[in-house]
Amino acid sequence: MTTEQRLTQVFVELADTLVDEFDALDFLSTLTERSVELLHADAAGVILNDMRGSLHVVASTSDRAKVLELFELQNDEGPCLDCFNSGRAVVNVGLSEARSRWPRFSVAAADVGYQSAHAIPLRLRDSVIGAMNLFSSAVVELTPDDVALGQALADIATIGLLQERAVRQSGLIAEQLQTALNSRVLIEQAKGVLLASSGVDVDRAFQLMRDYSRSHNEPVKEVARRVIERELAADDLRHP
Repeated sequence: MTTEQRLTQVFVELADTLVDEFDALDFLSTLTERSVELLHADAAGVILNDMRGSLHVVASTSDRAKVLELFELQNDEGPCLDCFNSGRAVVNVGLSEARSRWPRFSVAAADVGYQSAHAIPLRLRDSVIGAMNLFSSAVVELTPDDVALGQALADIATIGLLQERAVRQSGLIAEQLQTALNSRVLIEQAKGVLLASSGVDVDRAFQLMRDYSRSHNEPVKEVARRVIERELAADDLRHP
């Protein structure tokens, strides 16, 4: 498959939001995974505004990335926050050179093995609903074409979350984002259950639940609930 064919495939995948069983959490997880694949990153994550003024980590490709994004929010410091507040991409930041800008974040990023970070806004015109972080273990610079691609991915994801459903029903935007946040709580609990009961790594635990969700056409949050209630074990997820 050529690069152009793969890009077309990814954009079609992210544009396919007009289905009854649209799952915002799965959709944002797809955004982070494809961004890692296409933008030379080792991990990615998304923070969203819950429409009441609070930011939350909603999707991440690894537990390290999630922890670092939570650190950003707790310490009010880092590229994702600067990106969200300004509505502009923050790219090509070598963390060893950024200690005067984000002293605590730079140390925390180095502690988990990242040397560079980028952040791209999720925005619709002047309305910024969140931001996507990209982390790399090496010093990686995005070209102008890379930045344009990253922004295009973020833009189409934002439109997928907002536009059609905003037309259909007032207030459904906030409902979708809140549903994603509530689903994340269930999933984190389920990951803990799988870790405690079967020793499954937290990143692998989410992948198992997501694969099971897709193969059974069942929302990820419902799979997580069944794991918490001990209706599904790790072996059930591995061998559905």
